[in-house]
Amino acid sequence: MPWKPLSSTPGSDPRKSEHYARIISDNHFDRVSSLMQGCAIVTGGRTDAADRYIAPTILDDVKLDAPVMQEEIFGPILPTITVGAIEESIEIVNSLPKPLSLYLFTEDGELKKKVLNETSSGGGCINDTLLHVGNVHVPFGGVGMSGMGAYHGQESFRTFSHRKSIVEKSRWLDNSVRYPPYSKYGIKLLRFLMG
Repeated sequence: MPWKPLSSTPGSDPRKSEHYARIISDNHFDRVSSLMQGCAIVTGGRTDAADRYIAPTILDDVKLDAPVMQEEIFGPILPTITVGAIEESIEIVNSLPKPLSLYLFTEDGELKKKVLNETSSGGGCINDTLLHVGNVHVPFGGVGMSGMGAYHGQESFRTFSHRKSIVEKSRWLDNSVRYPPYSKYGIKLLRFLMG
């Protein structure tokens, strides 16, 4: 079945749907709503502060320095940027802090390889979104500014644990080769012992 926007599906009004969530707090509602200001709205954009409702919204031709592009949205707003070629998309991704997730929609195998090889992100999906977050069999986490470490399964244990290294040596043996003045033989012996 082909995808249809919510507004074109008969009888589907996200505002009336029991499955469409509201924004968690008044402060968050105000912050997310303000991100749409000054942007061209393709669809959506309706808000109701009393209900903390924000309609699913698509913004068009968003500039990289727009407020909506400067922080994580955590709301039903999708900013879009029109580019001429995939190289331009890759350049934009690489010019910004590393994203937590990267989503690519294509059936072109070479394009998939190109984007995945030439960008860096914590994870992502091909032809879907968020699916990797719910898969407990693959690690989920960021790189750089998008986070450190990963979780899910064994990765959670590794991320939220710390392997502490302790070296213990006997007090009765303290070889003078460790201290200056160093000889060529001493340096060679130290390199051997440390290698």
